[in-house]
Amino acid sequence: MALYESLYGQKFRSSIHWNEASERKFLGIEEVDKVTEDIKKIRERLQTSIDQQRKYVDRHRRPLAFEAGDKLLLKVASLNGALRFGKKGKLCPRYIRPFSVVEKIGMVAYRLALPPTLAQVHDLFHEYILRKYVEDLSHVLSYEQLEVDSKLCYEENQIRILDRKDMVLRNKTIPLVKVQ
Repeated sequence: MALYESLYGQKFRSSIHWNEASERKFLGIEEVDKVTEDIKKIRERLQTSIDQQRKYVDRHRRPLAFEAGDKLLLKVASLNGALRFGKKGKLCPRYIRPFSVVEKIGMVAYRLALPPTLAQVHDLFHEYILRKYVEDLSHVLSYEQLEVDSKLCYEENQIRILDRKDMVLRNKTIPLVKVQ
């Protein structure tokens, strides 16, 4: 039933169907008791619905706990957040660089140490847009000095051949080689 109907015991009437002033009823004690009982029913049903939804969401939720000094990745929203963090377009990353936690605020909020380039962004974030950063040595790229000649060209050194395969087109075959 609609909320109006449970409170007032009748269906809502628009301004087209107003009754005459003489047809109005005054509420008695019985009417007030009935409305109070209806409100209790509505609250119980709402609470049941909330409990069912909470139970469903909690099944898929993972407990998160970060401490001061942990490294976290920050999730960037695809529309407005990407422009705010200097990235845009469909190839922008979902999570941006690892930041360290300064302190935990309340149950679900964390203050991050942001660099001066992100000074315009508030440094307090909810835990569901943060992800723990697991350090991996493959994330660190090592580079060697390139010797560039006067034409700004350099010589590439091949280390080894990783993979070979032949791509067959309609009337010819193209060998493909993956070189490290």
